[in-house]
Amino acid sequence: MQTANSQTLANKKWQQKNREKARYLSSRSTARSFIKNHATAEDLAELQALINNRGQPSPETTPTIKKI
Repeated sequence: MQTANSQTLANKKWQQKNREKARYLSSRSTARSFIKNHATAEDLAELQALINNRGQPSPETTPTIKKI
């Protein structure tokens, strides 16, 4: 029983030390679970569109170059 408690404490310590990585892993796990267990065809199509557009810069974030 002591080993399980030690492992729990070690896990909590790691999560506190690596907050961003823990948040990333949690979000990734949630997304995968949603896709596998709950997403409809419409949800999957929307997610695919978001993935496809992710690599393309949006007009709001693209810097404009002024000609002199």
